[in-house]
Amino acid sequence: MQILKTVIEIILVLNIVGAFFTVFRQRRDIAATWAWLLVLTFLPVFGFIIYAFVGRKLPENKLFPLKNKTKLELDQIMEHQRRELIEKKTTAADQVVRDAEGMVQFFSETDYAFLTRRNEVQIITDGQELFDDIFAEIKKAKKHVHVEFYTIYDDEIGNQLREILEEKAREGVEVKVLWDSWGSLGTSRKFFKKLNELGGKAFPFLGTRSALTDFRLNFRDHRKIVVIDGKIGYVGGFNVGDQYLGRKKKFGYWRDTHLKIIGSGVYGLQSRFLLDWNATDRLNPVSEDFKPGSVYFPVAEVKGNTSLQIVSNGPDSDIEKIKMGYLKMINAAKESIWIQSPYLIPDDSVLDALRLAANSGVDVRIMVPSMPDHAFVYRATQYYAWQCAKWGIKVYYYNNGFLHAKTMVVDGKISSVGSANMDFRSFKLNFEVNSFMYDENIAKQLQNIYKKDIEQSSLQTVAMFDKQTRWLKFKQTFSRLLSPIL
Repeated sequence: MQILKTVIEIILVLNIVGAFFTVFRQRRDIAATWAWLLVLTFLPVFGFIIYAFVGRKLPENKLFPLKNKTKLELDQIMEHQRRELIEKKTTAADQVVRDAEGMVQFFSETDYAFLTRRNEVQIITDGQELFDDIFAEIKKAKKHVHVEFYTIYDDEIGNQLREILEEKAREGVEVKVLWDSWGSLGTSRKFFKKLNELGGKAFPFLGTRSALTDFRLNFRDHRKIVVIDGKIGYVGGFNVGDQYLGRKKKFGYWRDTHLKIIGSGVYGLQSRFLLDWNATDRLNPVSEDFKPGSVYFPVAEVKGNTSLQIVSNGPDSDIEKIKMGYLKMINAAKESIWIQSPYLIPDDSVLDALRLAANSGVDVRIMVPSMPDHAFVYRATQYYAWQCAKWGIKVYYYNNGFLHAKTMVVDGKISSVGSANMDFRSFKLNFEVNSFMYDENIAKQLQNIYKKDIEQSSLQTVAMFDKQTRWLKFKQTFSRLLSPIL
C-alpha cells in the first residue's frame, strides 16, 4: 500500500508540473488558460488525453496557406470600396450603410470584406424548403458548383446531394466539395469516391484524414457555403443531414436560418470557399484570375436593395472579427437588440456590452433552445441565460423543436446571419462565416420571424431560475467554468 501511495503521489506531482508546462507553453487568453488548468489538474492523466485531442493549436504549416492567400487579387475592389465610403449617399438604403460606416470600414480593413450593394437576399427558415431550392439551382449550374459544410451526413439528404453533384460532374460541370471530418462523423472519403471518379473533387477541410486520428478536434470548419456559377450563394446555419429537416425524433422540428444571395455579395462567399480550397488542396490550388468578370466572379446583373459584407473568422487570425462585429452592433444599438443562438456562452466583453445596453433602456432579447444537444454546453447556456435575465434582458426558451439559428438584428436596420454562435468556440476556435446586412427590409423580415418564434417560446424569469434545484444550479455553474473550451 505504501508503494502504491508513493506512485500515486508521484503521478499527481508530475501531472501538476505537466499541466502548467503544457498550458503555458502556448499563448492563450487567460480564461482558456485557467479552464485547461482546471481540466488537467482535476482529471489526472485523462485530462492530458482530452487535451491531446481538443487542446492543442493548429500547426503553423496548416495556418500558413490561410494567412498568405487572403487577398485573392481583390485589391481593385477594395480600393473602389474605400472611394464609395467617402462619397455622400442620399437613398434610405445608403443611409443605413453610412450609419454603420465604422463597422463597414472595420470589416474592410481586417477581413478584406468588401461591401457589395444591390443584392437580392431571401431568408429561408425551413430545411426542406432550403434544400429543395439548393438542389434546383445546382441542377441548373453551367460552370461550377462549390459546396462547403461542417456536416454532410451519409443519410437520405446527404445522398441526395451527392447524387446531384455526381450528375453535374458527369455533365462536365466543375464540382468541388469541402466537409469537416468531425462534424461529418460517419462520412468518409469513400462517400465521395464516385464523385471523384467522375471528375469532381471532394476533400475534408485542411486534408484531415480522420476525425479520430486528427489530434486537433477543437478547430473545426463550421462554415456552410454553397456557390453556384459565381452568381448564387447560400450561407447560414443549416448543415446537410436528415436531422436538419426535422427527421430525427430527438430534436423534432429544426428551426434554423439561412440566406440565399444573388448579386455581387456572392463574391465574398466565393472568395472564402476558394481560400479554404487552396489551403486544403495544395497540390492543385485554384489559380484562375480572381478579378470581377472572370469565371469565378461573373459580373452581377441584379438590382436588389441589400448591401452586405461576407465576414469570416477563424484561428488563422488573432482578430475575432465576427465577435467584434457583434460588439459594434450591440454598442451602436439605440432601440433594440434581438439575438438567436443555440449556444449562449459569450465572453466578458460581449456580456458587458449586453448588460450596458439593457441598463441603457435598449430592448435586449435573447432566444435559445429549450433542449440540449450537448450537455455541458447547454448547462453553461442556462447559466448565462440566468445572468442575462437578472440584468433585465428578455430570455426566451424556444419550445417548438430545436433552435439552431444564429441571428442578430439591431434597431430594425442592421442584421447578421451566418454560422457563428454566440459563444467562445465560434469567436476563437472554429472557422466561421457570417453575412452582415445593411437593409431595413431584411432586418424587419428577421424581426417578424423572431416575433413568430416568440409565440412558440416561453419567457424565462429570475424567479423561474431561482426555483431550480441546487444540483441543477451546480451543473450550470461548473459548466460555466469550462466555458472557454466548450
